[in-house]
Amino acid sequence: MIKQAIDILERRLFTHGPKLSGLEATKDYLRLTLMPEPSEVFAAVFLTSQHDVIACETLFRGTIDGSQVHPRVVVQRALAHNAAAMVVAHQHPSGCSEPSESDKRITQQLRTALDCIDVRLLDHLIIGKGEPFSFALAGWL
Repeated sequence: MIKQAIDILERRLFTHGPKLSGLEATKDYLRLTLMPEPSEVFAAVFLTSQHDVIACETLFRGTIDGSQVHPRVVVQRALAHNAAAMVVAHQHPSGCSEPSESDKRITQQLRTALDCIDVRLLDHLIIGKGEPFSFALAGWL
């Protein structure tokens, strides 16, 4: 009976979502998640140290052209999930995937805040029409 209880506990504790094997898989995952949204949303993918998905959550909802992002909330959710790494993303309902100055600023604020708790910010993706913009590929992370 103890063995069965341990097996059940292990399945609950060590079951994660799909492994995001690279940037393309991450982009596809987030495009499918965020593109249907009619207004801007900011989401986070919480990852294990092996980049298995722990959870994907919409953290903030905005209007058709913006949303407020609070680093404190992002840090709280990362700690709650015991994440080792994260990818954040938001979509631009206008379809333009170019980052604004505000996007650049919040990315740096998030990186600084997450560094304090040893959670790696792997990328910030902006989802729009066509290819998503990657802060990591642009060399901004």
